[in-house]
Amino acid sequence: MTSPHVEFRVDPSRYRHWRLDVDGQVATLTMAVDEQGGLVPGYELKLNSYDLGVDIELYDAVQRLRFEHPAVRTVVVTGGKEKIFCAGANIRMLAASTHGWKVNFCKFTNETRNGIEDATANSGQTYLAALNGTASGGGYELALACEHIMLVDDRSSAVSLPELPLLGVLPGTGGLTRVTDKRRVRRDRADYFSTRAEGLGGRKAVAWGLVDEAVPRTAWDETVAERARELAARSSRPHDAEGIALTPLGKERTDASIAYRHVSAELDRDAGAALITIAGPDAPPGDFHGADFWTLAMTRELDDLILDLRTNEPELGTWVLRTRGASEHVLAHDRLLLGNAGDWLANEIVHYLKRTLKRLDVTSRSLIALIEPGSCFAGSLLEVALAADRSYQLDGVFEDVDPGADPAAVTVDAMNLGPLPMGNGLTRLATRFLGDGAALAAAGDAAGKPLEAADAERLGLVTFAPDDLDWDEEIRIAVEERAGFSPDALTGLEANHRFPGPETLETKIFGRLSAWQNWIFTRPNASGPDGALRRYGTGRRADFDRKRV
Repeated sequence: MTSPHVEFRVDPSRYRHWRLDVDGQVATLTMAVDEQGGLVPGYELKLNSYDLGVDIELYDAVQRLRFEHPAVRTVVVTGGKEKIFCAGANIRMLAASTHGWKVNFCKFTNETRNGIEDATANSGQTYLAALNGTASGGGYELALACEHIMLVDDRSSAVSLPELPLLGVLPGTGGLTRVTDKRRVRRDRADYFSTRAEGLGGRKAVAWGLVDEAVPRTAWDETVAERARELAARSSRPHDAEGIALTPLGKERTDASIAYRHVSAELDRDAGAALITIAGPDAPPGDFHGADFWTLAMTRELDDLILDLRTNEPELGTWVLRTRGASEHVLAHDRLLLGNAGDWLANEIVHYLKRTLKRLDVTSRSLIALIEPGSCFAGSLLEVALAADRSYQLDGVFEDVDPGADPAAVTVDAMNLGPLPMGNGLTRLATRFLGDGAALAAAGDAAGKPLEAADAERLGLVTFAPDDLDWDEEIRIAVEERAGFSPDALTGLEANHRFPGPETLETKIFGRLSAWQNWIFTRPNASGPDGALRRYGTGRRADFDRKRV
């Protein structure tokens, strides 16, 4: 399958696969996949199965519900077809896809489902899965991301994770982890369930904790509506707030660059690098109730850029991260948001920034931050440097360019001390100084103070602090060296180093499960010409290499 250029900018008027209906405190997301609407020619999206294009619409809807519909307290996710909720990821698409496409697809779907859980945990929008038919594979995994799962009890509908028995792979969207860690299904029952292609339905699915309730079809609509009202009643979401429209994102893309209002990237194909610059706000903050508010606008652009580069530019293996602007303006925007933590929109903006930084954390690219005069790595933007695998801060100024410039500085502030945790549940500072409480405390004690290179290096906030005589050479070597290493080994190295400390549901999904899935996807038993993924639907059984490795 030839990978197309993928755009992640959509809006409800262009949805082909989802319908979003809002009725007071309850919104309904109905999945009715257009069989002929696949992102790539060569497969039909039968049985409400999905590909990346279907999930891009879902992601857009989840975002809009948080920003455009503050009155919505319960989101019902249901199917728009007879006797089938969703058959999961499209098998023909998976079988025909390159390995990289499959991995990117799974990563994005995982991030979207994590976003659903984040909405329930932090936004007062509780997701209810109303499975009005069978939910298998990724269809059941979508339900697992919801807080409450209802299954129609009609003696035929079931939930299942059939990937292992039918396809020789694993559920790719966190299903195994959520069954045991989130829904607390006993491990022996989880083992049985995950090897039974037909799954379980009715009372047994309820008894084992796979769903919360099984409801007869005759009482289905009434019971779903009642449960939606009950969940809405538990929310603190405002009754009378007005949402803000997520206006179309301005973007100019050429073969050599991608440019938005606040974020830009130069695509250096010879060096295998993307040179990313984030512009800070050009003035102190005004009202944050609007899509033009710098933090929200910048975050939307950075989010789109990460997705674009990750999907469309897989050979640009190193991302060089720069900022430019006034640190005091960045900090003022941060403090305005944190000072209005009780406001629903301020809360949404901070959590969106958190999710976008998490997307950066799990991106399989080498991240190098350059902190130079005129940069604004402060507070929320310092998180970008802390997410990097390495950071370089110029000691002094570029004497030949602007000897009178203010030296480069970084500033720790409140936004670095809690509101933007990584997937491991720790701040990037706590992750950086894992087990070193004194270093973490010293960094916190420096909050609010611009730190030039020597102090930042002493506090462990940057990796290196070269002067202007060594700067160009050190940066050149760092980028060229990265391009000379094995991309696969770098991906493994960086993913290991970025997430020390405790495991969480998120780190298990992105680390443990993804690593196994990646390995299985490349094995002949799954993806070889006689593998289960290739032979699915042909009437021929897979020819497995029986050695266990």
